[in-house]
Amino acid sequence: MTAGRSNGRSGGRPTLEEVAARAGVGRGTVSRVINGSPRVSETTRAAVEAAVAELGYVPNTAARALAANRTDAIALVVPEPETRFFTEPYFSDILSGIGAALGPTDLQLLLTFADGARERRRLAQYLAAHRVDGVLLVSVHADDPLPDLLSQLDIPAVISGRRSEEEPLASVDTDNYSGARAAVTHLLERGRTTIATISGRLDVWGAQRRLDGYRSALDDAGRHPEESLVAAGDFTEEGGRHAMRLLLDRHPGLDAVFACSDVMAAGALQTLREAGRRVPEDVALVGFDDSAVARLMDPPLTSVRQPTAAMGRAMTEALLAEIAEGRPGTPRLRGPRQVVLDTELVVRASS
Repeated sequence: MTAGRSNGRSGGRPTLEEVAARAGVGRGTVSRVINGSPRVSETTRAAVEAAVAELGYVPNTAARALAANRTDAIALVVPEPETRFFTEPYFSDILSGIGAALGPTDLQLLLTFADGARERRRLAQYLAAHRVDGVLLVSVHADDPLPDLLSQLDIPAVISGRRSEEEPLASVDTDNYSGARAAVTHLLERGRTTIATISGRLDVWGAQRRLDGYRSALDDAGRHPEESLVAAGDFTEEGGRHAMRLLLDRHPGLDAVFACSDVMAAGALQTLREAGRRVPEDVALVGFDDSAVARLMDPPLTSVRQPTAAMGRAMTEALLAEIAEGRPGTPRLRGPRQVVLDTELVVRASS
């Protein structure tokens, strides 16, 4: 016969009523302690927590969520192909921050991709059934219908990066404009005279702001930026290779490139080497993100660091606040949360 601690029961799962009896309090008091209510004295809280430990009581989170009209789940929606999500460091860093913020909670995270019309329709039906308490949206383009759908459904949502200056949803972004200015100013200070840029997709607000920062830095230095020194990329390695070929065709003598992502910078580096251009001797190269890609390149890449994991954490914290404000009796803010995190230039051998 195996010896063990007796909790005074013949078997089965301990109930809320048994915890209340053991602690000498009412059922409602136990419920308040379990749900973290501040309206309980420290003495009573300690008695209930001791009874929970003695009995081995485990709260029925599903029942609690149902009673509170909650699902205890949030969705991370990515309107991109799965291949891009699993190959670009940006997304894994965002996910890491989200996971860190959700760690202390009981919330489940659902990951879904919505890069096509069919996937969007299925997601719309799922969200319309209110099967999640809130949504995190990353990599949102200006014409993406998902943010407007979330507003219509009155589902709390936070997006990574605004779609415009007048973003109506809560958002978390980095200072793309200042980061780009710092990158180009650095290249100017290194004596570079013909500075090109590989932009991201310009239907992404952050990519627009990086391009604005590039132009602003050149303007302030008295060098009117030529449009032929701007080549559009798509945040992919192949996009960086293609854009770099265009820039070399237009300006064979260029001596610096600001690529608006590390992944595009990696593609640009391959094209420069194929063309016989040395980095940084012939062409200085700067990226954006300061991801693992930047540190592993040869030479290591100078890059604008954006705190991507911190973005994921801040998005999640903002969403939890949005969800809490949607509960009865909780006052709402006058406007959506708009969080902007600082960037930092990290100088390495490529420039």
